Amino acid sequence: MKSLIKVFLIIATFFATTFLIIKFTGVLTVEQIESWLMQAKELSPIYVGTLVALLLFADLFIAIPTLTVTILSGYFLGHTYGALAALLGVLLAGICGYALSRYFGETIFDYLVKDEGKRNDAIYTFKKHGIMMILLSRAMPILPEITACLSGMTRMNFSKFLLAWLISSVPYVLIASYAGSISSVDNPKPAIFTAIGISTLLWISWFIYHRVHIKSRP
Repeated sequence: MKSLIKVFLIIATFFATTFLIIKFTGVLTVEQIESWLMQAKELSPIYVGTLVALLLFADLFIAIPTLTVTILSGYFLGHTYGALAALLGVLLAGICGYALSRYFGETIFDYLVKDEGKRNDAIYTFKKHGIMMILLSRAMPILPEITACLSGMTRMNFSKFLLAWLISSVPYVLIASYAGSISSVDNPKPAIFTAIGISTLLWISWFIYHRVHIKSRP
């Protein structure tokens, strides 16, 4: 378990660093994203959908406010098209993260955990809890990308990863984009309440899973 936590924290540090750089340099803010989407909408809804998908795909490499972008996607494109654009970006990010880590992550994994026994223990631990980690990863930023990378590194079966990623992502995208579609500048409450509700529900799920797992230990 300690080896898996070590790898987890190192990957988390990488993603957190990109978040801090963006935060303090002001390179990419929510206001800028909203402005880009407004400009894209003036040209064509296709540009809005493409921009949304690209932003959510870029979340694999730099920290993007996924929930905010998904809500804005629903606001600018409506529920159906907003959800499709957001889901495309989220799927691309997850699959690409898995693929890159599967083909290049083994070398990094071996470097981070040099002891073979500890590596095997880390792989076993993630395979045991990885599905649930993916399902609950939307509880906070960075976690989805970490679980995608760990899935590839530990060579989790792709079909299992994809199924868990879809189960995690589809409801999240559908709810967030719907909230955006029924929100407005004058009435932002649906988006605000949805953001709070999704995060709260997932954190409660994490807490329950942790408690059940602790009690089930011999």
